[in-house]
Amino acid sequence: MTTVVVVRKNNQVAIAADSQSTFGDTALGAGFDAQWNKIFKSHGSYFSISGSAAHDLVIQAALKKSKTLDFSSRVAIFESFRKLHPKLKEEFFLKPDEEEDDPYESSQLTALIANKHGIFGVYSLREVYEYARFWAIGSGHDYALGAMQAVYDRDDLSALDIARIGVEVGCTFDISSSLPMTEYLLDLGQDDD
Repeated sequence: MTTVVVVRKNNQVAIAADSQSTFGDTALGAGFDAQWNKIFKSHGSYFSISGSAAHDLVIQAALKKSKTLDFSSRVAIFESFRKLHPKLKEEFFLKPDEEEDDPYESSQLTALIANKHGIFGVYSLREVYEYARFWAIGSGHDYALGAMQAVYDRDDLSALDIARIGVEVGCTFDISSSLPMTEYLLDLGQDDD
């Protein structure tokens, strides 16, 4: 449960996320969570995961162990997650079963990725999308998408401004999302160190 957004506008890319973790009916807000930042950096990219809280540490550990992964394009991201999937099963004990009629094993996660090449989404069957403008994941995604659509074409708003609006609206209306937020901004085609 979360609200995570990515935005691409005027040669810039922004990623932002709320800070609340939810366990059933219990909310763990930033004031109680010493590690509330839901965005992490690896392989020159910013990642944020939606789904089980276990995914965060598992994906960070799996990425750290795999030095040759590439997140520069839709195809490269697919290949990287295809390589990660057996490791998630063997080393981290991922249970890949979802629906009986699914065509492939599930990786059980949804992720947004922002880097100097663009903004991308990865879904449970390792589907990869590259977004031209913006996208959102998590339980607050519908609110965030609507808010970002309403303001995206305004000339006075940057990619980061739009990302902030998306997360703020998600946090306003989704009971499983809350502020403060974490945000990162980078220029397309330039390394972010």
